[in-house]
Amino acid sequence: HNLEMKHLPGADPELVLLSHRYEELERIPLSDMTREEINQLVQELGFYRKETPDAPVPEEFRFAPARPLPTLPPPRAPSADSVTPPERDKGEHPDL
Repeated sequence: HNLEMKHLPGADPELVLLSHRYEELERIPLSDMTREEINQLVQELGFYRKETPDAPVPEEFRFAPARPLPTLPPPRAPSADSVTPPERDKGEHPDL
């Protein structure tokens, strides 16, 4: 469930993990893996394997990503004594 195979002639096989917004998260090369190793990897990543193609998918796996989505801390309201951070250039990383 939630796994699609695309054959690209001439390309090395790889597993491409996408976010719920179809943004690429990771690429895992599969060339040196056996079918059993690939099946184990897919299970370890959290994909659900249906018993039959038309079997229902349990609710907890219906929208299951390969890995949990990162959670961001809730925004904090500015306090009375807080200082407004300086403006940064758009290309500047916030940790610099």
